[in-house]
Amino acid sequence: MYAKSQPSKRDSSSKDAHDYSVTEGKPYPFGATLTSTGCNFALHGPFAEKVELCLFDAEDTLIQAIPLPKKTGKVWHAHIKGVREGARYGYRVTGPNLPELGFRFEPNKLLLDPYAKALSKPYQWDAEAYHANNEHWSPKAVVTNHDFDWQGTTKPDYPLEDVILYEVHVKGMTQQHPQVPPQLQGKYLGLCHPPVVEHLKTLGVTSVQLLPVSAFMSEPYIANKGLCNYWGYNPVNFFSPDPRYAVNDAVVEFKTMVRTFHQAGIEVILDVVFNHTAEGGTDGPILSFRGIDNSAFYLFERNESGGSQYQRLINNSGCGNSVNTAHHYPMRMVLDALRYWYQEMGVDGFRFDLAASLGRDPYEFSSDSGFFRALRQDPILHTAKLIAEPWDIGVGGYRLGQFPSNWVECNDKYRDNVRGFWRGDKGLTSEFATRLLGSRDVFWKNHRHPQSSVNYIAYHDGFTLHDLVSYNEKHNEANLEGNRDGHGHNVSFNYGEEGETLNHDINLTRERQKRNLITTLMLSQGIPHFLGGDELSRSQQGNNNAYCQDNPISWYNWKLDALSEDFLEFCAFVIHLRKHSKLLRHLNQSDDSYLSGRNVKQVCWLRPDGKDKVEDDWHDHDNQAFAVQLEGDDDVGEHWFILFNAADHDVKFNMPSLKDGQTWQMQLDTRYQKLGEVPSLLVKDDFVQAYRSLAIFKAS
Repeated sequence: MYAKSQPSKRDSSSKDAHDYSVTEGKPYPFGATLTSTGCNFALHGPFAEKVELCLFDAEDTLIQAIPLPKKTGKVWHAHIKGVREGARYGYRVTGPNLPELGFRFEPNKLLLDPYAKALSKPYQWDAEAYHANNEHWSPKAVVTNHDFDWQGTTKPDYPLEDVILYEVHVKGMTQQHPQVPPQLQGKYLGLCHPPVVEHLKTLGVTSVQLLPVSAFMSEPYIANKGLCNYWGYNPVNFFSPDPRYAVNDAVVEFKTMVRTFHQAGIEVILDVVFNHTAEGGTDGPILSFRGIDNSAFYLFERNESGGSQYQRLINNSGCGNSVNTAHHYPMRMVLDALRYWYQEMGVDGFRFDLAASLGRDPYEFSSDSGFFRALRQDPILHTAKLIAEPWDIGVGGYRLGQFPSNWVECNDKYRDNVRGFWRGDKGLTSEFATRLLGSRDVFWKNHRHPQSSVNYIAYHDGFTLHDLVSYNEKHNEANLEGNRDGHGHNVSFNYGEEGETLNHDINLTRERQKRNLITTLMLSQGIPHFLGGDELSRSQQGNNNAYCQDNPISWYNWKLDALSEDFLEFCAFVIHLRKHSKLLRHLNQSDDSYLSGRNVKQVCWLRPDGKDKVEDDWHDHDNQAFAVQLEGDDDVGEHWFILFNAADHDVKFNMPSLKDGQTWQMQLDTRYQKLGEVPSLLVKDDFVQAYRSLAIFKAS
């Protein structure tokens, strides 16, 4: 036992210095853990020669630096009597600075605890401040108390077939919302404010998917241009909610947001970034992991003998480094972070950025990687929803359809094919039909859940839906990269003029195409992913890579014109159409044994003349019109007929015959601008489907 700590020379003259009773404490759990008399601190640092715990006051002035007295195995630890909730701290870690051997210790740098649960302020890159006085510049970890009143709320726990994902940025949705109080705009509490929640419920959303909220920092090269990493895909810490979205207490306010959503029956899915960190390449800043255990935390290139070249980082992320989740310590940290967010912070699941990196073991991807196995057997996380972005930019990084069966995957094949079909590209009908029924060429029947495909038309990284039908080319000049950034393959079309126009006919065509795309999304088997703001006809002015635009380019515009109002009403209608149909959201076919039970009598693909499509029809390059008939079993009692016409001319369809005096009743026709204009038609023999439109009929 150590009676009292010895203050370091840095704080020996401070009038705010305190004497703390220091004992050895325990090596677990990692991070700062409150006790009845103080706080236990534990830090993984196998190669450190000395670890100092630096305690700060509310003004970030150093109170005292306390050497951790004990090392057990690879963990330094101590119990500090008198440390309470709200205490601010950081670490200085001493050891060899031998980059060629993987050691990057710099004791003059204050480091963030990798297990910090809260930060004193956001990370704002400032090169001069970082190099001159890292201790003053760096945010401090804050000791937290996990007490929170969940008021008896529970997770909604929707089955996959019922999920409607809505991707949203915490700040972007409410920064300009006229009914959110100014002090809450752009904050966790603003996102769960009553009018915002009501908007989501009216739309029909079951699950909000938040862009990253873990503490992050803008890359130096972005900050040096006066911009920022608005999306947040540059983490500094995996546990703490970023304080820039909080009014006072990020942890409490984040939990309040989750609780409010759960009370409204809405799930919360976190977009998590475990593939890289904000420490960047070998010349990047030392903020946390690099200064504690660089050789274990990151993945390095190999030399001819198979050893690590510690001055050459693997860059599967495109952001300068790759986290080595095949190593036991980073893997444990990631799993601990997931459990923390799922159990303590209350979220319902995760969307994993560049998830192929997590399957590298450590260099080659495997669907049976250690990380995947550990996650699958975890007694807490096995019930969480797991969504993969199934690629990274490393060699062999495109892995769509190759994740374990307890995952679902973002399907870019769906995006490109559906966009192309409605743009009028020929030769896509066969693949389009495959996408409609869940992309079972990618997610094999009998092996993957029927809802394994996360279908999307637009995502945060790309055009919004409105820009998809308004621009032929990307317009990313505001990013100050000479319009060289962002994807060039957008499968978009402007229908006559680039960007916004006063041409009424062009605007009506664009609106019709938006209706076609969103309706197709809601008719497709799989999980529909809806880019937040698309229902408001949000535009990014043609920017398809607005990651650095924390301004009206990215923020939602809640001032809607007549066309936008019509489209908002339309989006809610088609979402609810899907939600109230068993077949439209979950076909359980006879040739798929992944789930027990069947609910379909027949799925028939038909030509406009009413005959079954044969192989030659599927390979007809000019075929742009077809229909599908979905007939449920007696228990389901649904019978649908859906007509697709992507051609530039009207097409006459022969309607299938019905028994027992039934007729086909129109449910929707996308040729009509307003829902109120859709006629209540009863059709028996034939129907002329307008060009660039689709219609939905139900047996009645």
